[in-house]
Amino acid sequence: MLLHMSNSAGNPQSTPLHSVSVAGAVVREDGRVLAIRRADNGTWEPPGGVLELTEPVEDGVCREVYEETGIKVRVERLTGVYKNVSRGIVALVFRCRPEAGAERLSEESVEVDWLTPAEVSDRMAEVYSVRLLDAFRDDTAPSIRTHDGRHLL
Repeated sequence: MLLHMSNSAGNPQSTPLHSVSVAGAVVREDGRVLAIRRADNGTWEPPGGVLELTEPVEDGVCREVYEETGIKVRVERLTGVYKNVSRGIVALVFRCRPEAGAERLSEESVEVDWLTPAEVSDRMAEVYSVRLLDAFRDDTAPSIRTHDGRHLL
């Protein structure tokens, strides 16, 4: 039974201050991957967001991708776990297959596009491009990476 967790040696009964986000690496049959350009900061990223407290992980991935892009997906497998040490966010990224829907914009996305792996590298910051590029790896073991919000550590 877990009674408490510590996030510092000086305070053994503190609770961790992490949030969990989910994202979809939605790959079409032609090898292109779904990406959005965010409305709030103009950056290109995989579609995703914060997992709701009572929401199953796979449901959160499907919800976030649909809300931001209009594409309904089926989750295939976990491809990576990414921790932003500066913001306390743990992101779970899942390779997904598009099932239905059509691309549309949302309050969170000002552009939705299907990118080649080369375009992913060109348009996205390293900490986001790696999330999509890891989904193309043939092995089934998820990547585990740490970053500071800008660069992999």
